[in-house]
Amino acid sequence: MLTPRPYQQAAHDAVIAAWRKGTAPVLIEAATGAGKSIVIAMLAHTLHGLSKGKRVLCLAPSAELVKQNAAKYKAIGEPFSIFSASVSKSLRHQVIFATPGTFKAVAKRMGHEFAGVIVDECHGITPTIQGIIEDMRETAPNLRVCGLSATPYRLGSGYIYRLTPDGKALEDSKTRDPYFRQCVYSITARDLLLQGFLTPLRAGSINANGYDTSGLVLQKNGQFDADAVRQTFEGWGRETAAIMADVVAQAANGTGCMVFAATVKHAEEIMASLHQGAARVITGETPKAERAQIIADFNAGRFMYLVNVAVLTTGFDSPRVSHIAILRKTESAALLQQIMGRGMRLYDGKQECLILDYAGNIEQHFPDGDLYAPEVKAQNASGGGELECRCELCDGINIFTPRPNEERFEIDQYGYFLTKAGTRLMAQVETAAKDENGEPFIQELPMPAHFGRRCLHDDPRTGEKCDYFWSCKTCPGCETENDIAARYCRKCKAELVNPNAKLITLHKERQRDPTQRQCEEILELERTHGLSKAGNDMVTVTVKTPRRSLNFYLLENNDWAARRKNAWLQATQNFTHTPRTIAYMKKGDFWELMGFDHPTDNEILQAKLKRYQAA
Repeated sequence: MLTPRPYQQAAHDAVIAAWRKGTAPVLIEAATGAGKSIVIAMLAHTLHGLSKGKRVLCLAPSAELVKQNAAKYKAIGEPFSIFSASVSKSLRHQVIFATPGTFKAVAKRMGHEFAGVIVDECHGITPTIQGIIEDMRETAPNLRVCGLSATPYRLGSGYIYRLTPDGKALEDSKTRDPYFRQCVYSITARDLLLQGFLTPLRAGSINANGYDTSGLVLQKNGQFDADAVRQTFEGWGRETAAIMADVVAQAANGTGCMVFAATVKHAEEIMASLHQGAARVITGETPKAERAQIIADFNAGRFMYLVNVAVLTTGFDSPRVSHIAILRKTESAALLQQIMGRGMRLYDGKQECLILDYAGNIEQHFPDGDLYAPEVKAQNASGGGELECRCELCDGINIFTPRPNEERFEIDQYGYFLTKAGTRLMAQVETAAKDENGEPFIQELPMPAHFGRRCLHDDPRTGEKCDYFWSCKTCPGCETENDIAARYCRKCKAELVNPNAKLITLHKERQRDPTQRQCEEILELERTHGLSKAGNDMVTVTVKTPRRSLNFYLLENNDWAARRKNAWLQATQNFTHTPRTIAYMKKGDFWELMGFDHPTDNEILQAKLKRYQAA
């Protein structure tokens, strides 16, 4: 029988309590070494019993993790099946441990037989896993879902849950479209360290020049360009040899060292700097049987250095790892956490695990130096700190990015600025409603001290999303509050005034009227010499913009004409230089010059749109 640690029992109880309340997906944050497999086994056993014998599905991303989780369930003494192509494809028993790629073929057909799905390493919740759950819910609408992860965040989208264990809602700068509703329990690495269940990490001093990773820039797919990675890490013989000499010197009294390489060729170059009998390498091309033997030999202490290329970041446990050398760049804070977690298992004689980072990962993902608390942001997030704001409607706590507060106004618990008298600071806001002259009504509203728009909680009275707004657009017809970016009212579906669209419409109307000042980019500028109708010398300047071709006639028959020509000569440096933009308008039959190198009308429009969106 399993004997859970107190925090494992507490995590189990938190999930069961959440499952009793509803079907929203929940999550457990459990640091490396917390024993997620035991919690999974406990949850599967309890849910199977509570559902009066219905099936429970336990998903894991690899066959190795499937077998590891199943082994813990075996300790309970209950039967189970493994449904993974490389191991077994049995559906005989009610608790099934499976890989997503194998189970997806039967998900829709068997969904009605299941009470719940437990997802290990859920930070990697893929479209395949989401599709499996959706297929099962077609015939099992009350399906319960729980994920477990040591690193519940993803590159670009931030945290994968909306509510923290204490019920506070994370804003969009921390999470974007999270799959899980709430992290119901968290056991962090620091918690486990204090309880004596993990080995502490320490960032070691680097005594060799690291790799220059400044040329590695994330692409739209969230990854580094493969050619740039090769140029950064491959072919640097002396540098790599010097780095490995430093690794060997610092790991001299260690019990085991893992080395993370950037590419297969890079791993080969690393191996060339190590004694042949003291090191082995594993890549994605290493046969499974050979890979298993290498890992067994490393765990037995038959060699010191285990070099790998992106295959031992999760699901690999070797307590004897006392040193980790990172000779690659990682885009993801979660992946870096997983890499460092390989050295946190307890082992006799091991006092700490030394992290040797030769690619600037710690500096990027742990800017304050705390190896247990990476900086997590959603893509395009502005950051800027956190402000806790209580919802006046549902009483839920939201976490938003604060607005600048140079005046040092006090802020109430609901997230509004306060005057010195203690009343809420009011701001005048244009409404969507119009008066008889077509002008918008001006309404005084309290000024939020943050950039949050709407409460992120569910209203406990209705179970639907809370209706409280800090910043909103009120429908002039039914007076329903809507998000400030909404185009249609969420209640009556009437079209709302869109300030963005209004700005764009006014901009286009103005551009169509040549008698109003225009400012555009100059595409071409040409000049020709000739004579006016009166026989005077004249220069004709032809300017082509994205929308028009303009002719300006330069004469010197009076002071005004001379000044106009002189303005052209100065701006173009006697027609050897083309200004970036031209401002102009039509007067009668001629184009009048207004100036050069001003912001274009389109640039001004974009600046106005950004200011509106920021507000």
